[in-house]
Amino acid sequence: MIRLRSIVKSYGDHEVLHGVDLTVHRGEHVVIFGPSGSGKSTLLRSINLLEQPDSGSVEVLGAEYGPGIPGATLPRGNRLQLRQKVGMVFQQFNLFPHLTALDNVSIALRRVKHISRDEAEVRAARALRRVGLIDKLGSYPSQLSGGQQQRVAIARALVMEPDVMLFDEPTSALDPEMVGEVLGVMRAVAEDGMTMVVVTHEMGFAREMGDQNVFMDAGQIVEKGDRSLFTTTTEPRTRKFLEAVL
Repeated sequence: MIRLRSIVKSYGDHEVLHGVDLTVHRGEHVVIFGPSGSGKSTLLRSINLLEQPDSGSVEVLGAEYGPGIPGATLPRGNRLQLRQKVGMVFQQFNLFPHLTALDNVSIALRRVKHISRDEAEVRAARALRRVGLIDKLGSYPSQLSGGQQQRVAIARALVMEPDVMLFDEPTSALDPEMVGEVLGVMRAVAEDGMTMVVVTHEMGFAREMGDQNVFMDAGQIVEKGDRSLFTTTTEPRTRKFLEAVL
């Protein structure tokens, strides 16, 4: 479903991704973890081209994006098509402060998919119900807690009916007491069969939900594995990191 091949990304003279490969299968929940500055978010954002790789191939749902690799046979896609297939939830909520929760969720349906206001609001209300906020349709972001705002952001992504959801440290901006409510919504989305790629420091979520757990350090994937990785790894860098955070 997603295949990253030989992804290289630099900022000036600093190369932050060193030829990274990653495959994500349909319905799989992939968790990427590692120390700060290891390239996790840059890799995630390469999937939907929020970060344009300097070289390498990004393959999503049968189309190729990014610079590409010589000899590739897949058809080329464009960014608009890609971002309609791949939803994303960021560290910051990025809600429009002057719009209600209902309008924040429905606006992309109207402007991108050109759906009528009435139908868009029906779908938006359904998405907000899915994240437990049906009673907050008329609330503005300033009237919501951080956890509620992040749940609105998740609803905003879900309402576009993506094939894949990307989560970039979705709980890092939350107070500790609000983390659980967001992780609970993410678990429900995962259990509904959504393909997910999650960058997080929440190791409990990774141990519970990660079908493929990916440890990154210094711009490279050091190790990949299923949930047993957390107890059976013999890779020194992975073990040292896990001993510090678990």
